[in-house]
Amino acid sequence: MKVNDVKWSLEKFLKVREEVLKDWKTGSDPLLDLKTAEKRLKSIPIKKNMAEELIKADQEGNTLIQPRAGVALLNEHLELLLHLEEAGADLLPTTIDSYTRQNRYEEAETGIQESKKQKRSMLNGFPAVNHGVEVCSILKDKVNKPLQARHGTPDSRLLAEIIHAAGWTSNEGGAISYNIPYAKNVSLEDSIFYWQYCDRLVGYYEEHGIKMNREPFGPLTGTLVPPAISNTIAIIEALLAARQGVKNIIVGYGMGGNLTQDIAAMRALKEQTLSYLKKQGFNDVYVTTVFHQWMGGFPEDETAALALISYSATVASFSKATKMITKTPLESIGVPTKEANATGIKASKFIVQLLKEQTFPNSKKLTEELEQIKKEVESLMYHVYNLGDGDLAVGVVKAFENGVLDVPFAPSKFNKGAMLPARDIEGNIRILEFGNLGLNEEIKTFHREKLQERAKKEKRALSFQMTVDDIYAVSKGKLVGNPQRKEN
Repeated sequence: MKVNDVKWSLEKFLKVREEVLKDWKTGSDPLLDLKTAEKRLKSIPIKKNMAEELIKADQEGNTLIQPRAGVALLNEHLELLLHLEEAGADLLPTTIDSYTRQNRYEEAETGIQESKKQKRSMLNGFPAVNHGVEVCSILKDKVNKPLQARHGTPDSRLLAEIIHAAGWTSNEGGAISYNIPYAKNVSLEDSIFYWQYCDRLVGYYEEHGIKMNREPFGPLTGTLVPPAISNTIAIIEALLAARQGVKNIIVGYGMGGNLTQDIAAMRALKEQTLSYLKKQGFNDVYVTTVFHQWMGGFPEDETAALALISYSATVASFSKATKMITKTPLESIGVPTKEANATGIKASKFIVQLLKEQTFPNSKKLTEELEQIKKEVESLMYHVYNLGDGDLAVGVVKAFENGVLDVPFAPSKFNKGAMLPARDIEGNIRILEFGNLGLNEEIKTFHREKLQERAKKEKRALSFQMTVDDIYAVSKGKLVGNPQRKEN
């Protein structure tokens, strides 16, 4: 196996870096010289540093707001970011276009030229690699908030080089979360190697006195993902990043829908991430959390969509997330306008400000759900380490090969796709079909009993139809997909 969980030497990193910078013409930019990049990064004010702002928010108990957004051309993208900043965004995104995500830079270049001709974005994001360091740096200079690249790229090595050299202090993604849910043919051995490079780059900057942030992508496919699976993968990616020298990590979770389960999942995520980092000797890593608003199907009605956004913001606030990724009332229609994006920001910000001093009360139900999630994560992590004989990277590859880790509805051929989720009668996400997941019989019995309760109440058999009903339920104004219950 060509990957293992060992920190890259500087020699190895620099050798691989020579090849990475040959990948596209902007890779030869002299601004990518590491000393030049260090100088630029050290000149960034604290208010534009993602790591610094997350630490500050965590210590003050604030939930920061960040949308998704990106268009093809510099001026239009800058206008979009400034509009979102004015609407109240605390942190700014740059969503990267699909061609760049697949390292298809020639086609991204064509998209840039077409966008200029058509005088509108012909790409679904900002092609940062094609624009290069200088253009990306203009964005950093013109806005007043930290910038982060958000994308979905199995191999974001050149992208990471360019954005960091330009002064963007955060890159989203990871070897599992930006591969299994996004790509079909990229092996985990390859994506682990690619993301070890990205993390080693951040580690290099940390070694030279520059605070940087890394963010694994928590929601995965965003469709009925059991909390233990997404939490386990977030913890794994945090550990892999820390091994390469990352010191500031924000782990994420995508809203499931049940208030108690979501809050329990967020609490478990932070607790267990810190615990596993300390077990591996990473005592100097600062961990924060990000909550993603509803990632599934949205209601077509804008008022209903705004209600769902507000509910999502309520869960984020009660879970004490450090950051929240917002949605817009136009999610069901397509790419949202900047005005729709601003509406989502304003609604979300109002909720978190209103609820800042309020806490979600502890209860028996919350404690039981928290302990259940932690128990499941521990079981999965045990199997991953066991398969790798203590090496996390090796264990991850083998775990997916064997279905010990399995992400629902993922396109990757390296994912078994044998497990199926469904909701219990209260809307908690449970596991209907386990495949070969690394869970013991006690855990499996718990899930079966919860789903049997629902089947009995709905007077139907346990089946895949429950899963199908649940996938579409929220867009129809329900959480549990019970076709026997009439909509109002």
